[in-house]
Amino acid sequence: MQNGITQVPFGTLPDGRQVAEYTLRNNNGMVVKILDFGGIITEIHVPDRDGVFADVALGFETLDPYVKDSPYFGALIGRYGNRIGKGRFTLDGKEYQLTVNNGNNHLHGGDPGYDKVLWTAAIEGDSLVLRYDSPDGEQGYPGNLVATVTYRLTDDNEIVVHFSAVTDRPTPVNLTQHSYFNLAGAGQGDILGHEITIDADKFVPIDAESIPFGELAPVTGTPFDFRKPRTIGERIGQPDKQLRHGTGYDHCWVLNRKPGERGLKRAVHVVEPASGRVLELFTQEPGVQFYSGNFLDGSLQGKGHPWIFRSGFCIEPEHYPDSPNQPAYPNTILRPGEVYETESRFRFSVAQ
Repeated sequence: MQNGITQVPFGTLPDGRQVAEYTLRNNNGMVVKILDFGGIITEIHVPDRDGVFADVALGFETLDPYVKDSPYFGALIGRYGNRIGKGRFTLDGKEYQLTVNNGNNHLHGGDPGYDKVLWTAAIEGDSLVLRYDSPDGEQGYPGNLVATVTYRLTDDNEIVVHFSAVTDRPTPVNLTQHSYFNLAGAGQGDILGHEITIDADKFVPIDAESIPFGELAPVTGTPFDFRKPRTIGERIGQPDKQLRHGTGYDHCWVLNRKPGERGLKRAVHVVEPASGRVLELFTQEPGVQFYSGNFLDGSLQGKGHPWIFRSGFCIEPEHYPDSPNQPAYPNTILRPGEVYETESRFRFSVAQ
């Protein structure tokens, strides 16, 4: 044991490399387990209002399904989270073609993305630091990118996720964390009764292939208005074109920020009424992708449960999808000499 972080073997990749699982604990009994493969959070154990702990993260007990079948359970996402239309973008007058792995489009950095690579892990104090050197041309991206992710568990029951990256050529960068949560406990039914609040007056409308039109639409009068607490399931079945395009909620919300504001800001608040468990997301990012687990269908199993339709939700802090092709969206191009740096915090508590 070193500084409260322990390490055990978690399996072997097809090429023979060993994967390790790291366990982070705090003084409240909260436990988070993370792989060096994909930076995957495999377990998050937090108490309910009666002090009963449960694992609230969807995932698997073994390595093989993370390698083969996982819908990004718990993973780090890069080089670009979310979609890039047709896998194409033009940068400094040159057109780049990325791999396409989601119909006609590029999703979550391609396959394999950062969710399916072995990161170099180091324990530094109370933090787990993961590094990945992404080569020039990987999945079509220009430039050698060095990405570093620091995970830390605080005594405020926060999972701190700090990203940084540098490049030797201009390249799009949009890193995020893709855990699926069920605050009743992983495998304990669907998430439709969870109450969610999102601090966003606007969201990013998408076409039938989940690519933005380029506009930002007001949430007022739509099923996307979560400025006050509403259950996930309350309006998810309404005859709304955007809900049809996402097969439910699978959209980016434009977080309310003042121009130039870059501090940590509470973006999302979720409560599961029966257990009282609360999850809050604080982030420096301009957007958050809220996904209601629409493509889970029970065909995947883990931790003794089938991962059924809408049995987990994701709140992915990020820049807007397809930003390299949308000049009006906030910049996602990292250039040599610059440092990409952003932090998000997932804070767990119980409703009083």
